[in-house]
Amino acid sequence: MIIYETTKGQFVEDIECGLLIDKLEKNFQEKIGKTNTHELWSWQNSMQFMHMVMLDQSIPSDAGIALEYKLPTSSKRIDFLMSGRDENDHDSAIIIELKQWNSVEPVLDKDGVVRTILNGGLRETTHPSYQAWSYAKLISDYNAAVQEDQIHLHPCTYLHNYSLKDSDPLLNPHYQNYIKQAPVFSRHDLFKLREFIKKNIHFGDTRKVLYRIESGKLRPSQSLQDELLNMLKGNESFTLIDDQKVTYEAAKRLSIRSQIDDKKRVLVVKGGPGTGKSVIAINLLVSLLNQGLVAQYISKNAAPRNVYASKLKKSMKKSSIDHLFKGSGVYTSMEENTFDTLIVDEAHRLNEKSGLFGNLGENQMKEIIHSAKFSIFFIDEKQRIHIKDAGRIDTIKEFASIFDAEYSELTLNTQFRCDGSDDYLTWLDAVLDPTEIFTIPSSFDYDFQVYGSPTDLFEAIKAKNEIKNKSRLVAGYCWNWITKGKSDTKIHDIEIPKFEFSMSWNLANSTTWAIDPASIDQIGCIHTAQGLEFDYVGVIIGDDMRYENGRVITDFTKRARTDQSLKGIKKLHRQSPEKAQEIADEVIRNTYRTLMTRGQKGCYVFCVNKELNDYLKQKLSPASETHHETLYADTLVKIQGKVAEDKLDDN
Repeated sequence: MIIYETTKGQFVEDIECGLLIDKLEKNFQEKIGKTNTHELWSWQNSMQFMHMVMLDQSIPSDAGIALEYKLPTSSKRIDFLMSGRDENDHDSAIIIELKQWNSVEPVLDKDGVVRTILNGGLRETTHPSYQAWSYAKLISDYNAAVQEDQIHLHPCTYLHNYSLKDSDPLLNPHYQNYIKQAPVFSRHDLFKLREFIKKNIHFGDTRKVLYRIESGKLRPSQSLQDELLNMLKGNESFTLIDDQKVTYEAAKRLSIRSQIDDKKRVLVVKGGPGTGKSVIAINLLVSLLNQGLVAQYISKNAAPRNVYASKLKKSMKKSSIDHLFKGSGVYTSMEENTFDTLIVDEAHRLNEKSGLFGNLGENQMKEIIHSAKFSIFFIDEKQRIHIKDAGRIDTIKEFASIFDAEYSELTLNTQFRCDGSDDYLTWLDAVLDPTEIFTIPSSFDYDFQVYGSPTDLFEAIKAKNEIKNKSRLVAGYCWNWITKGKSDTKIHDIEIPKFEFSMSWNLANSTTWAIDPASIDQIGCIHTAQGLEFDYVGVIIGDDMRYENGRVITDFTKRARTDQSLKGIKKLHRQSPEKAQEIADEVIRNTYRTLMTRGQKGCYVFCVNKELNDYLKQKLSPASETHHETLYADTLVKIQGKVAEDKLDDN
């Protein structure tokens, strides 16, 4: 997606006529949403400098110019993009990252990271050259047109307010590898930037290259589990950008410092769906292993660990795999600082007690911190989907204090799942979470569809899966696992008689369900889907979430007896109804939010409750709401009075 697109000649005219910012703001509001004062000021300032650059008559007037180009699979945008053909008549595009910076401090113990004034404070961020280079790398990795048509990408950065000095920290030799690939231009380098542009865009193209880049199909996304083996062999399979890179470098530095000074450290990394928590975790594991450190990857959920193990077993010994990937309950009796680093993915799923009967240890967070010099917890508190999920930031911080550990927090904001659509996540939160006030986007750039029957939903997902076996059907746990231990293929777990639809849970095949081709004929649940991602996900929302009296409500009495996620909730409800309802409501809403963010390219939904199905369709219609509709609803877990209470059985 491009916010503003034109030729160089029209760009100059728009600025000189005072129309550019108005056009930018109008297009931005139509495609993304309301702009803020800072963004408008930034455009006003930077575009005046780019206007000066473009006044060189040797830069073709029909060269293409695009402002605010959204990167594939990401919510990040490139400031300034130019297109044309170079001296050898090759298709060419220039990426120019614009910076308002006035000063920079080097961060020499981290790769590609500097320190500058951002949002009113001195903060660490990626070096401008690293940022421009990583954006170009992301386009070349994901854009089929760039790959197939061999479009040459030339990244650079223009700090138009910055005065370079002798031995400037921005040009420190520490950053030379990235500067060579994406040169830096400062306020005094107007003519140098012009020469860079003219070298790579010698002929205009009337925006043809821009059109091919914007309309180019996404190359099949790299999957973490598919690439893990290459990463363990030392190949960098994922390019970390912006806050991912900063977080990764910070974690590496903290781990190494703990080995040097023997000081215990704890880092919490907060991030929503698709912000790269697992990618950073695996990259960090690989890096630390290559440095000879003793590190392990931990996830309470076995599904991602099983997938990784399946992918690695042909090239690695089982003992090596088992040593790298661990469940969260094996640290109850470890000696202190047994490990150099423990990397905890999906930390929101951690429990208090360990063991099959929940009778071992004291608290998994405490035991992990105890067992390692450095422990890092990747967490999204909105993905707690079990009554026993105890992973909370406040708890981790409390235990860090008990061990006199140096504690720090980082936040990941750039998300790559859901086609990088922040608006979809905002929309989803607004629809599913009644406890906060949200501004609902009028549209979002993500393939979300509501189907009128589960059969149509299944057929759509099945068709997507034929492309490369990366689409799956999942459901809320509202149907009992009656096929457990049975070989009769005529028996199915999930029955929706109205539509003559029946399928079975995947639970008998949970270890490899995410990659087994036969899994398309099975339905996954939250326990086998969390921590994994697919190209497309189909979600059947059961009767535990409905739309009644103008609200989305949850009803834990509709959950399956065989589901352990809310085991004990009925007994708790008799003792403390309000507390039980609050816990159940969080679990149910988080379950569907998690399931509906497993799809990289799209999410298709069918709701058993027709009113909820209609409600979701209505919320997808721009005509049904103003551009900035505000939705607020009080928390409500609907229990059907005493009749429902009479049905409650002691768990």
